[in-house]
Amino acid sequence: MVDAAVVVATHNALPWIEQCLASVAGTETVVVDNDSGDETVAFVSERFPDVRIVEQANRGLAAAWKKGLEEVSPSRWVLILNADAWLSEGALARMVETGDARRDVAVVGPKLLNPDGTLQRSVRGFPTRWRLATEYFYLRKLGPRTEVLNAFYGAGFDHASEREVECVMGACMLVRGTAIDEVGPPDPGFFLFSEEVDWCYRFAQAGWKTLFTPDATCTHVGGASHGGRLYRDNLRGHMRFFLKHHGADEAESVRAMLHRALRLRGRVVRGEKGAMYRDAARWIGSGDVRSLIER
Repeated sequence: MVDAAVVVATHNALPWIEQCLASVAGTETVVVDNDSGDETVAFVSERFPDVRIVEQANRGLAAAWKKGLEEVSPSRWVLILNADAWLSEGALARMVETGDARRDVAVVGPKLLNPDGTLQRSVRGFPTRWRLATEYFYLRKLGPRTEVLNAFYGAGFDHASEREVECVMGACMLVRGTAIDEVGPPDPGFFLFSEEVDWCYRFAQAGWKTLFTPDATCTHVGGASHGGRLYRDNLRGHMRFFLKHHGADEAESVRAMLHRALRLRGRVVRGEKGAMYRDAARWIGSGDVRSLIER
């Protein structure tokens, strides 16, 4: 048995929760349910009686992770796992082995796969104003294989080899307990997006490393819990990150840049997506950073 515990945050996760929890069977697991409106809680109680369930209001993903970390027994490692994600056989043990080999590693991320078995790119770069510009102004399309234009979403990253990275997607990440003790839990101020970016950034600032390994795999549905409907929360996460780590002036510069980019997108993109960009542009242009991140 690996020296690890598992925290799973759920919100209307009934279609995937069985595969998720079955993949970590035999490991102490706490499910924090964010006010699901389906039968997730009842199903988990009946199907997985050894899993502890904590119910709370939907305060967001980071708040659920934080609550789960408070509820699990002390262990060397904690696996943060999305409810719409499930590990391949032996993946948790391989992730722990990978982390144990490096005392400076706080986070281990596996290779993520889409449900059809194709690669799901999961390596991220820490946000900078330039990196956000390459994404939101479509600059990355000018050089899809260049690092300078694709560092934000790691489009050119080689997912076939183990290496240090800046950040991994929070759908599945193994986190060292002593690193959490030093840096602190996830910041519940991030509702759904950028919570893992903030956490990895804080680990990095404290001298810890994040490691990607292709030796462990995890299938992730992707966007299942929100269906892509929370675009404003994604933008809000960017602004909160800059306000927290780089100050109000830089955050305002990022807000202005995103406003220009979204107005451009709204003009060139048609259909529902274009309407979403126009709505987001109106919203992000309606106030300053502090007022927007609290709405």
